[in-house]
Amino acid sequence: MELLAPAGSTESLTAALRCGADAVYIGGKNFSARQNALNFDIEEMKSAARMCHRYGAGLHIAVNTMLTDVQLPDFTEEIKKYAELSPDAFIVQDPGAAYIIKNIAPDIPLHASTQMTVHSVGGALFAKELGFSRVVISREASEQMISEITALDIETEIFVHGALCMSVSGQCYMSAMIGSRSANRGLCAQSCRLPFSPCSNQNEHCLSLKDLSLAEHIEAIKKLGVTSLKIEGRMKRPEYVAAAVSAYRNALDGTAYDADSLRAAFSRNGFTDGYFTGERKKMFGIRDRDDVMSSASVLPDLRQLYRKEKKVSELSFDVSVQKDKNTSLSASDSDGFSCTVYGMKPEPALKKAISEEDISRQLSKLGDTIYTQGEIRISVGENLSIPVSSINQMRREAVERLYDMRETRISGKINKNFTTEKYPESHSKGHTSLRIRSEKYELLADADTDNAEFIILPLNNLLKNAERLTGIKERVIAEMPRFIFNRDLILNDMKTLKKFGFSHIMCTNAEYIHTGREMGFTLHGDFGLNIANSQSAEIISGYGTDDITLSFELKASQADRIHCSSKKGIIAYGKLPLMLTVNCPVKNSVGCGRCRHSITDRTGRSFRVMCTEGYTEIFNSDAVYLADKPETFKNMDFITLYFTDENEKEIKKIIKDYMDGSASAPEGITRGLYFRGIK
Repeated sequence: MELLAPAGSTESLTAALRCGADAVYIGGKNFSARQNALNFDIEEMKSAARMCHRYGAGLHIAVNTMLTDVQLPDFTEEIKKYAELSPDAFIVQDPGAAYIIKNIAPDIPLHASTQMTVHSVGGALFAKELGFSRVVISREASEQMISEITALDIETEIFVHGALCMSVSGQCYMSAMIGSRSANRGLCAQSCRLPFSPCSNQNEHCLSLKDLSLAEHIEAIKKLGVTSLKIEGRMKRPEYVAAAVSAYRNALDGTAYDADSLRAAFSRNGFTDGYFTGERKKMFGIRDRDDVMSSASVLPDLRQLYRKEKKVSELSFDVSVQKDKNTSLSASDSDGFSCTVYGMKPEPALKKAISEEDISRQLSKLGDTIYTQGEIRISVGENLSIPVSSINQMRREAVERLYDMRETRISGKINKNFTTEKYPESHSKGHTSLRIRSEKYELLADADTDNAEFIILPLNNLLKNAERLTGIKERVIAEMPRFIFNRDLILNDMKTLKKFGFSHIMCTNAEYIHTGREMGFTLHGDFGLNIANSQSAEIISGYGTDDITLSFELKASQADRIHCSSKKGIIAYGKLPLMLTVNCPVKNSVGCGRCRHSITDRTGRSFRVMCTEGYTEIFNSDAVYLADKPETFKNMDFITLYFTDENEKEIKKIIKDYMDGSASAPEGITRGLYFRGIK
């Protein structure tokens, strides 16, 4: 298995390579999901590529942010520069970005970022359809879930060490909604590490998880057939990288690792393996003073781990010192690279002739290189003299030439003429249809839903009310579970939908685009697909979606700009889901028996918490309201009213506001990001 290490800086890159990483992932100054790391400009990236290839290690470049239309041309030009470095892979979240890379550099593999929320067989198969050769499986996947994906004909990568976000990657909007800093754009403000509590305890951090560590499960992971083990940490210091890479290198090689140093390097009250094992108790923790002090105490020792060059290849020499001929030195390493260099002609020895031992002694001085000494073959004529400095110079020159050979890769096919398509401007649709999403169908009893294009209901509630909904089944969309623990159960439920005559499903993640298409459903793309540009919208449309709910991280003007073959729409009302979690913060803190379905932050704001289908959703404290600003969605094909905890009276009033228009907004609402946008 590949050991894949993070590098947010040149020193971290050195630490990763010298401690035994098989591959390293880095980001540029733009389009990386860790924009707050030091990252690499293009010249630094060139050096990084050469360094990786010198060690025989792979270089993966992360360009895993969600793109907007105005960013597509700059992204295109950036990829052309990166492709010339011959990286071993691009890590990508955005389908439009994947399309651009495939057209510019078709020979460079694409890896589906964990931001794509792939955690099921169908999700992995859809990623493969999009052209990805590898999927980075969601951190929340269990051993069983991982095994199902590794059985497919696609490479798999799992996180084995580092920070755990409370939210499933790609499905966190808290930082964006609260502080306009998007996790999907690489600027997460780590809001989840702030105080939150289900019982108004301002000292509690119920959204902060311990760091992940699967070092003790390496043998089990080997049996799964995972391709790559990934260490998180592009924003962490080089000493952390050294500790983590060293530990996992030893674990992979079957030797003991320093568990104490690994924990001291960085942890939050220790580590957890809860998602992998399914034992999710005791997964919560914060970084306290003891953790910080422990880290400071081990830093000097950890620096020693990468102070010296790592030996990665064996170097053999053939030397010929003959009368009237320039001295020659041929060098060949165990990876197949070879060269010949020439030195000065030897002179007749006046005092002491140079010996094979003298030459061998100089050639064995490889301490500051990546090489260990291999075979040395020497042919020396009689009574000849040559300065040892000349032998040393030839050795250094040979090593440098071999380095250059190892570092230089001929880039594959690069289409430098590729440009992004210019999509036409959107225009007023004349009519924007209304869709109503409710947590429970029962709450719509008194509401005017006759003019709604669609009613959207969570799968379990729809099945519960299937008989009552038969008369309007052509107007009902089943909202599929956002996280899938048991795919077989989902497939059975989809067959039941078919049996009752329901034909529309909301594709909350990539699984349902693949599976829904195979089963003949009419597909509707949900906000969780994070579609934020025309290229991505067009690609998803090409896989059979009738329409797409655009990312609610877009400004209204950005959403207006998006053009695609299928219909587009936005969530125009509702308490937006800020987090999708596989670990309930309320259950952990006070238990289900005392659950009040909410947590509060340090300012006293309350966020609704709702558990369903084995996962938890955390909703914004205030509802988006746009009924008084119809110009916001005049270019949309549809808008969705997203009801969660509203009562029947509130639902009836809000539907009327949007159908008839509202003169003014009620108190306690938000405009979301439709006007202020994100940084």
